[in-house]
Parts: sequence; structure tokens; C-alpha cells
Amino acid sequence: MNALAATNRNFRLAARLLGLDSKLEKSLLIPFREIKVVECTIPQDDGTLATFVGFRVQHDNARGPMKGGIRYHPEVEHDEVNALAQLMTWKTAVANIPYGGAKGGIGCDPGELSTSELERLTRVFTQKIHELIGIHTDVPAPDMGTGPQTMAWILDEYSKFHGYSPAVVTGKPTDLGGSLGRDAATGRGVVFATEALLNDHGKAISGQKFVIQGFGNVGSWAARLIHEKGGKIVAVSDATGAIKNRNGIDIPSLLNHVKENKGINGFHGGDSLDPELILVEDCDILIPAALGGIINRENANDIKAKFIIEAANHPTDPEADEILSKKGVVILPDIYANSGGVTVSYFEWVQNLQGFLWDEKKVNNELKTYMTKAFKDVKKMCQSHNCDLRMGAFTLGVNRVARATVTRGYGRGWEA
Repeated sequence: MNALAATNRNFRLAARLLGLDSKLEKSLLIPFREIKVVECTIPQDDGTLATFVGFRVQHDNARGPMKGGIRYHPEVEHDEVNALAQLMTWKTAVANIPYGGAKGGIGCDPGELSTSELERLTRVFTQKIHELIGIHTDVPAPDMGTGPQTMAWILDEYSKFHGYSPAVVTGKPTDLGGSLGRDAATGRGVVFATEALLNDHGKAISGQKFVIQGFGNVGSWAARLIHEKGGKIVAVSDATGAIKNRNGIDIPSLLNHVKENKGINGFHGGDSLDPELILVEDCDILIPAALGGIINRENANDIKAKFIIEAANHPTDPEADEILSKKGVVILPDIYANSGGVTVSYFEWVQNLQGFLWDEKKVNNELKTYMTKAFKDVKKMCQSHNCDLRMGAFTLGVNRVARATVTRGYGRGWEA
């Protein structure tokens, strides 16, 4: 089951639990707008012309401006982007921040383009969509293949048409109004979410054994913070390889190695491990922090973790969900667990609108407050509807969006 089918399935289950009207259910599922083909033609450094296709899916704006990343990737798959835009709608509602969901990007390989070519491409794309994004309409952010510099180019190009507008994107460099603490936000949010879950089970991070699949921004920050809190990380992996150490990996040394060597491969503080087997390593807590769909019916029965924290988007497919549930594994779903990034993006947007910069301590304290409150809200929905954490999160998010939709008057005539 692909990401869109799984997301639609979870939405419909949540809608059924909430008893939503069928017309309202259909309205919530259909994207607000899909910008499917935006041709971006640029001169390359060698003087030839190249054309790339950009797109943007704007899913819902009932609770506020739409929010979601822009990715640069050669094989951008429309259904996946549609699913991620929808997930952002439910995710922002679970976090209780005033946004809806969006997602988009350009079909290109950023590794094959020079910095000047990437800048030209970004500026042309912005020229094509500047009337469809905005500080109170749709606020993009970085995603796969993009980063703070990409957001800086979008901000600059957008400002040529609309005046200086730092709040039009988040994830910017701090020199242009980016928030302190944004780089660590998703990983830090994962750790706050993990603490909330463990506390609910009478446990703490200290002394627990962790496996982290994926050691990019999210996985590496989660590892750093878990290590600082006394957690024992016994295995990690990235695109270059995987390692394990039953006594616990020296995370500060690993971070230095990755910085110098651009990957885990070659680190001598543990034994080499087949990356395909990392998910079934013995541990208390498994954190998938890379690709979607990596936990499936082929490996679910072999997973030994008692808790799974979904730092990645859609890492567990529905069949694996059922298998793991029968085994008693507790899964903390992605639309809550990895919402720290968009929450601090919201803080950045607020700071830009106010023209007032928060210090990093305030950012981190506010993030913990939001993550802790969201977990309590999810648990209340679990109790109300006698469901697991995934359905608790989905019913929470869908219910908040449905209530906003009806309250704004979108539902007039649905009863007929």
C-alpha cells in the first residue's frame, strides 16, 4: 500500500470513528488546489537551456495558511506528495498550530546542478507560483534536497513582487529571520515525544536501548539528545552503512566522524551491520528516521522493540501496523512524533510577523510545551474512541479540521 492509500485509509477510519457526514468527509479529503505542471526553463552554466517541472499540492486551509516543504528530487511521485500534503493538514492540527497542509517541489537532481543553476531554478519556480503562496496563504519550508539557502532565494524573489516578506517561508538562515533552534527542532521534538510516551508507561529515556535507522538531520539530533539524557544507542544506520555496539555507541565521536567523512561508513566505534537488518536489532525503542514504508509485513514479525517512534513520514505500512499491534508493540505515529519541525516553523513565522526574535531557550521550552500537550490530547482521543495512538492522533487532527471547516460555514447545504 503506497503512502497516499495508507493516509486515505487512516483518514477514513478516523472519520468513521468520529461519525463525520459523508459530504464533509469527502470535502476534507480532496485537496484545495493542485498545481501539477509549472515549467521552469533556465540557462545552464554551459549556455544550454534545461526545462524542469515544478508542482505544489495545497491540501486544506480551514485552520490557517497552508504549510509544507518544497523538495528537489529527480523522481518526485505525485501520490506521495499528495499524501504528505494531507499528512501536514492532520499534523498541524494535532500540534494545534494554525496551519493547513501543503507539499511540493521540482523534479530535478540537485546534486547534478551547480549552486548558480539551483538559484536560477528556484527563482524561476518562485516567479511561477508567487501569487499562490504568501504569509497568510501558503508558507513553504525546506524538504528533501532543499535547505535554508533555497528558502533565502524564494524569500528574495517573492519580495521583488510583494515587498520584503520574511514570513513567506520558514527554515531560513537566521540572518534573514530564521528561528534559533530550527535545525534541531524535528529531532528535539522526537525526543520530547519519546519522553511523553515513556513517562506514560512509567519509564524514562535513561537506561533504555535505542536503535536509530537514519542518521541525517533528524536521526543525528535525536541520537545526540538521547545520548545526553542517558539513553544507550546500540545501533545506527545511514545511506553509507550501519554499525552496532551492545555497550552503546559513542555518539559524540560518531557525530564527528560523520561530519568529517559524510557518513557512518568507516567508524571504528562499533561492529559493521547489514543495514537491512537494523530494524530487527534487539532494543527497547526503535526510531525509523529515514524512508517511508520500511516497516512492512516482511520484517514486522522480527522486530524486537517494545516501542516504535516514527521520526520519518509513513515508515510503517498498515499490514505491519496490525502485526505489531498484535505483538503488543506501541507505535508513536509520525503525525505526532515528528511534528517538532513544523511547530518550530510556526514559531519562526510568529517571530517574523511580530518582528521579534526569541532566544533558543524560549524556542525549546515552547516546543516541549506543545509536544507534551499534544501527547495528552492524543491520549484523550484514544480513551474516548478506544483506539491506538495512530487512530488517536488521526481522530484528533481530523476532528479539529472538521470543526474548523463547519464553523467557517463550508458545510452549508451538506445536510440536504
